[in-house]
Amino acid sequence: MKIPGATSVSLTIIQADYANPKHAAALVSLLDDYARDISGGGEPLSDFTKTSLVSALAARPQAFSVLAFDGTDPVGLVNCIEGFSTFACRPLVNVHDVVVIASQRGRRLGEKMLALVEQIAASRGACKLTLEVLQGNASAIKLYERIGFAAYQLDPAMGQAQFFQKWLGVPAH
Repeated sequence: MKIPGATSVSLTIIQADYANPKHAAALVSLLDDYARDISGGGEPLSDFTKTSLVSALAARPQAFSVLAFDGTDPVGLVNCIEGFSTFACRPLVNVHDVVVIASQRGRRLGEKMLALVEQIAASRGACKLTLEVLQGNASAIKLYERIGFAAYQLDPAMGQAQFFQKWLGVPAH
């Protein structure tokens, strides 16, 4: 799937094909770049993750990824996992990773990739997109708010939702 207007002279935004070796290599390389950044934890991906991630995503029909290429160079990635909204009784799509390499920031690649994510989510019947973002990632928050994301709350008296995690076993980063 391509999003209209997302291809310029050198920029292409596409849904990743996990069976395509070029897409698989781009996905791992971009995610590793993100993991090494302070906003991704500052540590490289484990060897296990590097060798197993693409096949693990491919084995999950609820997963999809979007890639951005500048010519033949991979410059952006969004990984998504479909979940389910019990209140709406419809699928939802969680935007799990958004990656734009440092040299390409400011070109609105994140916005363009998320437009394709939204199109794919709508084609799956999803009622909404969800994501989590670190408070200190001001540029990402600005992007998400600009394209229509807002903090989650049901009743203002109860406040905004918070994101929690609990590792089961040893985390494989």
